[in-house]
Amino acid sequence: MPILIQTSNLSKEYSGQKIFSGLSFAVSEKQKIGVIGRNGAGKSTLFKILSGEEASDSGELIINEETNIGYLRQNDDWRENESALAYLQRQSSRPEWRVRQLASKFELGRDKLAQEASSLSGGWRMRLKLSGMLLKDPNIFLLDEPSNYLDLNTLLLLEKYLQAYRGSFMIISHDREFLKRTCKETIEISKNGCYHYPGDIEAYLAFKEKKLETIIKANESLERQQQHWQEFVDRFRSKDSKAKQAQAMIRKINKLETKRISIEHQAGITRINMIPVAKRHNFALKINNLDIGYGNSTVVSDIDFDCRSGEKLVILGLNGQGKTTLLKTLSGRIPALNGSFRFAAASRIAYHGQEEMEMMNGQEQAGDFLRRLASAELKTEAVLKMAGDFLFRDEELKKPISVLSGGERSRLLLAGLLLSKPDILLLDEPSCHLDFETTEALAMALKKFNGTLLFASHDRTFSSLIATGIVEISQGRAKRLHEDYDDYIINLEKKLWSQTEDNGLPAETVKMAERARYLANKDRQKKIQSLEKELEKMQAYKQELLTYFLEHYQEYSPEKTQELEDIKRAIADKEEAWLRLNAEQEKSENG
Repeated sequence: MPILIQTSNLSKEYSGQKIFSGLSFAVSEKQKIGVIGRNGAGKSTLFKILSGEEASDSGELIINEETNIGYLRQNDDWRENESALAYLQRQSSRPEWRVRQLASKFELGRDKLAQEASSLSGGWRMRLKLSGMLLKDPNIFLLDEPSNYLDLNTLLLLEKYLQAYRGSFMIISHDREFLKRTCKETIEISKNGCYHYPGDIEAYLAFKEKKLETIIKANESLERQQQHWQEFVDRFRSKDSKAKQAQAMIRKINKLETKRISIEHQAGITRINMIPVAKRHNFALKINNLDIGYGNSTVVSDIDFDCRSGEKLVILGLNGQGKTTLLKTLSGRIPALNGSFRFAAASRIAYHGQEEMEMMNGQEQAGDFLRRLASAELKTEAVLKMAGDFLFRDEELKKPISVLSGGERSRLLLAGLLLSKPDILLLDEPSCHLDFETTEALAMALKKFNGTLLFASHDRTFSSLIATGIVEISQGRAKRLHEDYDDYIINLEKKLWSQTEDNGLPAETVKMAERARYLANKDRQKKIQSLEKELEKMQAYKQELLTYFLEHYQEYSPEKTQELEDIKRAIADKEEAWLRLNAEQEKSENG
């Protein structure tokens, strides 16, 4: 199986700070790998190095000459007034039927492809760029946190595509469900190297937990032995008759210390403890005929639903449909256009969104930020405990916010909001930028939260753990659903698959595609048959030459020798062409 990408001891630093070192792994054909690691471990940096956007500081990166890497970039690269269809044709140089066929897998139908690419909403733009990347037929592609940019519908469509994809890919994601459904292997990146496990995320985490238990038990056994010998040293060190034995024991203790196995990330997030808030039993929020949007532009109208205290509602819908707009309106960041909403009296409301992270004072230290947001009645111990739960301890608390990564800022903001003791939390993609260990720890904490929660998230594991109800926003309307979140996902998948059945293409496009495929296959078959006839003749001539050499073994003929070498090379070239055409034929026949 050809190796597409191979790395050996890659290392990278920024401003003298080590991002990672000692990264060594290989990716071959048809490998589907999930890439995990804590925030700041260098996962995105690794992808930039593999795609050629950045260079490593040391180590070796070998890219096979036949490797075609697809890397989903976030920047827009369409031309002014260019239609979505024209963009895809320009990007891929593919015939129209093939462009429409692949685009339809992401619900980019005739209407969407006819629109200007720049006029599409964020979610459809991402689908367009994803289609453009895949139309280039990469034999390995890199996806960096797709759930941060793709809405749930697109993520499900991408998931289905990846399950059927016959090439290789590497995916960075904190969405455990997405990795479980798409990746068969796992690579964990850390500052000191990486570990490549030949199993999916669930199998790897189970293996890692068992390995950790074994290491802890081994270290505890060493510690008990050290303590036993240390007691002997402390007791007899000052006695001349036992001095030599005591020194021998000290050497043994030092030798045992070298056998201790270090546990990376032992201080990671395992549990987040919420500050208790009083449990209420009335309505937390009432919304009546609410219109939301910006200026004169209405995004969602006639919103009308109630939310009881203690409920945890997930807001779902395509990108650009109004999920963030609703949360910003309820938080008071933007005014309502019409109608009304009201929270229960004396409610404390906290809002977490991307703009909140961007507005954080870069000069303020992390510890000062938490103390400023913390409720006045909380003691210092409670503030430090919450800070520690979110991995801010000692030196981390002294860091200015400007040097924190996106994941660290998100953790800090969440910790600060929880310290403010809110009754009602409004969270817009709270798991964005967080590794999945932190995401799941946050989910378990919010599940036990006595207050009310309204949140938007594409992370299925996170949402499934928390959601007690659903608000679905679609085509300018918001609807309160009371179905189970997992049932909603199952029903959404069925709906998407039925919409994309038969590729979702118009009949004339299907006929065009089938006709083009038929003609291409017919032409290929003729070439294969022609090559087979040529090879038959060439093999016969080669055999004639070999017979000549057997019959005239005492004679040397430079002309005949050269002819034999030439015919061998020609046969090898024809055989390679025959193999290539047969592989193309098989690929076409299988889909």
